[in-house]
Amino acid sequence: MEEDILYHFSLSTKTHNLPEMFGDIKFVCVGGSANRMKAFAQFMHHELKLPGIPEDIRDICEGTDRYCMYKVGPVLSISHGMGVPSISIMLHELIKLLHHARCRDVVLFRLGTSGGVGLAPGTVVITDKAVDYSFLPQFEQVVLGKVITRSTELDEGVANELLQCSSELQNFPTVIGNTMCTHDFYEGQGRLDGALCSFSHEEKLEYLRKAYEAGVRNIEMESTVFAAMCRVCGLKAAVVCVALLNRFDGDQITSSHDVLVEYQQRPQVLVSHFIKKHLGLVA
Repeated sequence: MEEDILYHFSLSTKTHNLPEMFGDIKFVCVGGSANRMKAFAQFMHHELKLPGIPEDIRDICEGTDRYCMYKVGPVLSISHGMGVPSISIMLHELIKLLHHARCRDVVLFRLGTSGGVGLAPGTVVITDKAVDYSFLPQFEQVVLGKVITRSTELDEGVANELLQCSSELQNFPTVIGNTMCTHDFYEGQGRLDGALCSFSHEEKLEYLRKAYEAGVRNIEMESTVFAAMCRVCGLKAAVVCVALLNRFDGDQITSSHDVLVEYQQRPQVLVSHFIKKHLGLVA
């Protein structure tokens, strides 16, 4: 095509020099919240000891209100909204952006929050396999009325390296386990506290027990499409989420604001350490 308009990023191959803007990107970190990804960009600015003031980082996507995007040296920090549809739109345009910018050897990370399954609040989960509601490592995409099934296996080497980074930091508990991706926050995750609920407390616990036995250690809403699209496109990727609660103990998040803020920083600290190791900034 003569021009590729990345509509939801407010970028285009005709109006922007993408290789000049993004050609040095080596790490892409995505997360649901715009505020959290701005904070992560400012954190990375400090961690990489870059010149300038972190608070002055500009949102590259300021021409749209769908997503935010910040570039900090070789690191791109992008929000993806909530759920599979929102992150999939972002990923299509991100992967095209990396292609047009001629980026090479890029590693992608999804940083997020989740509900733990048999884990203490604050535990960080590095995803082994992203699984669906039936605990299978697959993502089903409807294309032209037909269901296309794609594998959701993530890069084992990146996951193991992240686990090694966590042992070096020794700041918080970290495990590798399967992550279950659901289509919503309430019924799909077996919550009893939504506007609709058609099952009992005992049925919920039985489902969570089956999930745990299948290796599931946390639940969120984006990992399967993230893993599937990265795998199809040959991109190394990892999902790193902190558990805000143990779903066996309840459905509502009751920790204080300050505690939740610290929990949400844990995946950022872990991935930051990974990035700094690859850049030769830490031993």
